[in-house]
Amino acid sequence: MSQLMHWSCCREELRGIEKSSALLQLKQEFEEGMSSEPVVYYPGQVVGLNLGNSWLSGILSPNSSLFSLHHLQKLNLSMNGFIFSTIPSSFSQLVRLSHLDLSFSNFTGQIPSEISWLTHLISLDLSNFNLHLKGKDLEAISKNMTNMRELHLDHVNISSSVPQSLVNLSSLTSLSLSDCSLFGEFPKNVFLLPKLKAIVLSRNDLLIGFLPEFPSGSSLRILDLYSTNFSGKLPNSFGNLESLNLLDLHKANFFGELPNSIGNIESLSFLNLDYNHFSGAIPSSIGNLSQLTSLSLSFNNFIGQPPSTLENLAKLNFISLQSINLHGKIPSFLNNPTQLEFLYLSYNNFDGGFPTSLTNLTKLREIYVSRCNSSSSLSILNLKRNLFQGNLPETFMEGSILTSLDFSYNQIQGKIPRSLVKCRMLEVLNLGNNMMNDTFPFWLESLPELQILILRANGFHGPIWGPHTRLGFSKLRVFDISYNNFSGRLPLEYFKTWDAMLMVHGRDNSQPEYMEDQAPYYKDSIMVMNKGEEMVLVKILIIFTSIDLSNNRFHGEIPDTMGMLKDLIVLNLSSNSFTSHIPSSLGNLTELESLDLSRNKLSGEIPHQLLSLTYLAYLNLSNNQLMGPIPQGGQFWTFDDSSFEGNLGLCGPQLSKKCGHSETPTFEPSKESSFGEWFNWKVVVIGYACGFVIGLLTEHVITSKRPNWFVRTFRVNLRRQR
Repeated sequence: MSQLMHWSCCREELRGIEKSSALLQLKQEFEEGMSSEPVVYYPGQVVGLNLGNSWLSGILSPNSSLFSLHHLQKLNLSMNGFIFSTIPSSFSQLVRLSHLDLSFSNFTGQIPSEISWLTHLISLDLSNFNLHLKGKDLEAISKNMTNMRELHLDHVNISSSVPQSLVNLSSLTSLSLSDCSLFGEFPKNVFLLPKLKAIVLSRNDLLIGFLPEFPSGSSLRILDLYSTNFSGKLPNSFGNLESLNLLDLHKANFFGELPNSIGNIESLSFLNLDYNHFSGAIPSSIGNLSQLTSLSLSFNNFIGQPPSTLENLAKLNFISLQSINLHGKIPSFLNNPTQLEFLYLSYNNFDGGFPTSLTNLTKLREIYVSRCNSSSSLSILNLKRNLFQGNLPETFMEGSILTSLDFSYNQIQGKIPRSLVKCRMLEVLNLGNNMMNDTFPFWLESLPELQILILRANGFHGPIWGPHTRLGFSKLRVFDISYNNFSGRLPLEYFKTWDAMLMVHGRDNSQPEYMEDQAPYYKDSIMVMNKGEEMVLVKILIIFTSIDLSNNRFHGEIPDTMGMLKDLIVLNLSSNSFTSHIPSSLGNLTELESLDLSRNKLSGEIPHQLLSLTYLAYLNLSNNQLMGPIPQGGQFWTFDDSSFEGNLGLCGPQLSKKCGHSETPTFEPSKESSFGEWFNWKVVVIGYACGFVIGLLTEHVITSKRPNWFVRTFRVNLRRQR
């Protein structure tokens, strides 16, 4: 080994083994200084060497004295840092090896064919992210190492079919080939190997296969086919896997009804059948799985309600029953698992009121569709897109750590419960698209952490400001109260305390931050509207800011103080009754990408200050009472007649009504600039129209021609508003 390597043994431990000259040379190849100890077994000869997780680094040389330890039987070099080092073919000299572990030590390149010469191996682990193995060498390994018990090649790029010769490894207890780019049909009889306890084939999307009929007495404990192309029905003999602890068929293509015999696997603790095509009723025998801690049956075609026998599963910590055609009331069995921390029931058809019994589940951390829970440990509560009715309960407690509350897209009525003011850590409140009837909740301004407030598409009414309003919302970044019956004027003082939008925080595209980036399962998501498009932000960028007051009955002037919100990305005031002129202060919104003032009663000229909005990608001033020439320059070059139509007094090159030459204001480059410099500037400005934060572009270049780029970059889903 090279002099870059670090020996991880103390001198005192080596004094007793220096009689082995080869081992002494090996010691000299390393440097002292690390704390862990190699384990060396030697009845006169070195037969075992454990240097796993020993901070070794550098290049493993083919001439290393390691390969002179010809009596070596067990060698562990796992979890080290042999970066840029290939696996030397010299390992073939260690012909007595029975155990070889080189996993996750940063080896790269091709695994040498000579590894298959080690015919005495009973345990081989070469799992690494940058290794390649030829299909013929995998076949040679399975043919030559007939006594193999453990074969682990996770993340090794094999890119071939699985050899039939694996069936001959009658001593095999553990086979792990996760993420190996395998394809073709997996040999079914491997599942029937008599001593097999674990088989992991996950993340091989092109690997097809079928499960066999399992005999009684199977010793299989782990069956992981996550993200493979296995298909077919689960055999009735599945219940013979009585020793099974983990079953993961997530994102495969299984179909048909679950066999009742699945209830025989009483040792099962983890069951994930998400994203398959299972149908029929969930068998009541699942209630026999008393050791189950994680149950996931989401995104299948089950019918009916979950069986009441699920109340026997008292050890459940995680439940996911999303999008499986559930209806009626939330199942009562959810009252029993006192260890429950995560509950996911979204995208079903629950109706009726909210069950009060869930308040006993004191360990709940996240509910994705459930009732409003009084547990002080609950941090996320999400029941969007169901058919829940009735009023929200007044059960929020002092000391609550609730950070996200999403009841959107239901049929909730009544008022916002005042007890929400006790949730001092609340960051997201989404009550959009319900049937609530209330005045504006002024008291929410006192919540110090509130960042997202969405009340859109309800029956809220009245002014959003009153003489006793204390003015708050210092951290508010998304404010959507569109499609309600709010009315009145917007006072000058209203936006002065919205600190999160007052300061420009800058745009860093290299490492975008999202809300809840530390959450292990849940990510906040919201829907924003732009030019008839519903844009679902699957993750919310920290720097995204938006105000949507559209489709209400506001009147009076647009306050000049809106021009103070310099970090604003989206501003939509359309379909109201705003009058007077467009404030020139909107030209200060230098981060603005989308501006919609359409369908109001605005008059006067379009302020030329809007030409300074170099990120502006969408503008709609249509159907007002504007007059005079349309300013020319900046982003205005990119807008067509739809941005200005319905203003009979407007003129300009975008409209059929042209202005006189002296009437058209333009944004002129400085006299010192050459034509070429001006042309480059124009190209740059037009380039800015691509936007940055969510790119709320409505031109077809983004929404039609480059949807994959759009979704990948900004984590959005597009849906046309009907």
